[in-house]
Amino acid sequence: MNTSDTPHAPEVGAWFIGARGSLATTATLGIHALALGAAAPVGLTTETDAVRVEEFPAIGGIVVGGHDISTTPLDERAAQLAAGGMFPAALVEATRGRLRETEENLRPVPTLTTTQQEEIDLLAADIIDFRDRHDLREVVVIDVSSTEPLPPYHPCFDDDDLLQTALTTPGVRVLPPSSRAALAAIAAGAAYAAFTPSASLTLAVLRERADRAGIAYAGQDGKTGETLLRTVLAPMFAARGFRVQSWAGTNLLGGGDGATLADPEAVRSKLVSKNRGLHALVGDDVVAPLHIDNVPDLGDVKTAWDHVNATGFLGSRVTLQTTWSAYDSALAAPLVIDLVRSLSLATRAGHAGVVPALGCFFKDPWGSDVHGFGDQTAQFVAWVHETAAAVAAARVAAP
Repeated sequence: MNTSDTPHAPEVGAWFIGARGSLATTATLGIHALALGAAAPVGLTTETDAVRVEEFPAIGGIVVGGHDISTTPLDERAAQLAAGGMFPAALVEATRGRLRETEENLRPVPTLTTTQQEEIDLLAADIIDFRDRHDLREVVVIDVSSTEPLPPYHPCFDDDDLLQTALTTPGVRVLPPSSRAALAAIAAGAAYAAFTPSASLTLAVLRERADRAGIAYAGQDGKTGETLLRTVLAPMFAARGFRVQSWAGTNLLGGGDGATLADPEAVRSKLVSKNRGLHALVGDDVVAPLHIDNVPDLGDVKTAWDHVNATGFLGSRVTLQTTWSAYDSALAAPLVIDLVRSLSLATRAGHAGVVPALGCFFKDPWGSDVHGFGDQTAQFVAWVHETAAAVAAARVAAP
């Protein structure tokens, strides 16, 4: 296990977009708690027996930085989350010193810029400065910011020359924040993951830039709760020959996510990513109504109800009902740490482009049409061991 109170030299940077949000704060506290030996690596895929390899960066060697529009200090944000039951208050006290040290690595999102290219350059400069100050081997940028409305189509989304003209023209605003952050990661030469359903690298012209830059990247939209359960159960119905007729779902959540997804434009991309995998597994003709409702008093706890109606042998009815309730950021935080370690491993192996084998972490995986969780996990396990072996062989061969 790569978690202990043994000091590790800074090795890899985790740069969070939305660094003071619930998810990033939980992940940051988790990294520090694991490094101090104050918590066990429960929920970390990269610390399971099937996946653990020495070539993953030590958790104690991960340095955290990031961008955010919020100014609430990390230790205060962590205390707020602990008060809501996300994790014990004792962990905040155990990591408070490290959280305050991390605060020195957080930067505001630039606002007083005349062009979007100027903002992207400033964002990239912050990432490069972070890497250089800590003498890091690589930086992994993870977008864990709030879901944003999808941008209206613009011709520059398909043409790099048109995009560059738009980015350098004063007053023109064509790219949403998630895409600007992704371009900053590309410009900084950092690996990148989109943990949200926002536009990010889904725009064709940006994906081409990422490929040309040769960074490792993965996405999209973290698979933590209801969708995770669906991609476990749906293959069962298909394997047993049942015909699923409807799969209805309702999500109840409060906190920042609930408020954000109360916006019908912001929730649109979330609904699409949540249902795409289900349709891929049980068919496009399945009726799949899905609702996301803001219930403020739930705070950071998310509850999901699903009702599945299927036809079995001789036309008999098969019905399944599920309830999933958890602190969503506590489900997502270990996956974010897994992605930092996995994309670091990919970078060390010289991987350039999308990493399809990381699909088990996402609702709408880039570069892969595999959605069944069992198949995705098998792909990830195989990829980890193959990639780790390549890194180990290169290390032995190095003079």
